[in-house]
Amino acid sequence: MAHEHLDDVKAYLLDLQERLCEGLAAADGRGVFKEDSWQREEGGGGRSRVMVEGAIFEKGGVNFSHVFGAQLPPSATAARPELAGRSFHAVGVSWVMHPENPNVPTSHGNVRFFIAEKEGESPVWWFGGGFDLTPYYPVFEDAVHWHQVAHDACAPFGEGVYERYKTWCDDYFYLKHREETRGVGGLFFDDLNEGSFEECFAFQRAVGDSFLDAYLPIVERRQQDTWGERERDFQLYRRGRYVEFNLVWDRGTLFGLQSGGRTESILMSMPPLARWEYAFTPEPGSREAALHDYLVPRDWLAEAAQQRHA
Repeated sequence: MAHEHLDDVKAYLLDLQERLCEGLAAADGRGVFKEDSWQREEGGGGRSRVMVEGAIFEKGGVNFSHVFGAQLPPSATAARPELAGRSFHAVGVSWVMHPENPNVPTSHGNVRFFIAEKEGESPVWWFGGGFDLTPYYPVFEDAVHWHQVAHDACAPFGEGVYERYKTWCDDYFYLKHREETRGVGGLFFDDLNEGSFEECFAFQRAVGDSFLDAYLPIVERRQQDTWGERERDFQLYRRGRYVEFNLVWDRGTLFGLQSGGRTESILMSMPPLARWEYAFTPEPGSREAALHDYLVPRDWLAEAAQQRHA
């Protein structure tokens, strides 16, 4: 039964990678995803698809991987120590898009599936994933649209699902050493195995399938906004925060490195350029200073409703 589940999820994820690449390439209009397949010595492999120097996207990637081995790495058993020592299969698609125009947000997402097995016992499976948005010059209507799509993707699965995974996203994509969120959040879920496999798999598909609806309208609205050296410098400075999160806090990065995954594919999420400036403080009242109000958890949909009825 475990491998029947695995085959179904793997087929979906390979198709999702195709559809994400097609949609993002069409939105860019010039960039092309180049494929790079790889094999993992301990078991498994993947196909990485990376775009560079597109009309909109300075760098982006949509990666598929299926890795397996005799023992789950520490990052996968930290929250579930009872699974230590089990063999595993891990299959997933992850993506990150870094636009050149600082007015267009960076965005990230992933959906993944794990099976942990032990002879004589039933396999243990779970899903994880989500998507989040990292603007540099945020626009309220964009944050609301992003969260509305996330809400609608969750709605068929019960009351409170969006709120639960929205909060989890705010908590997860939080730079503790900076005391700020990485962006305006979205959805994040992990260790999902409540209810039937079919219900959990349907939820994963709903999240993966809704990403383009959430992201591409924002790209379309912001890609023509003007920018110059000041905006570019601020974008590169804020990209430094993205790097800090991925290297210090991100569980996916740790899992990939600890499981012996392909380093180039694991670190594909890094921006092509970034900068750090000592003790930088934006000018009060500037567009750069306005970002601060977006780097704290907010109920975007409730705020939008209040504005409509004001």
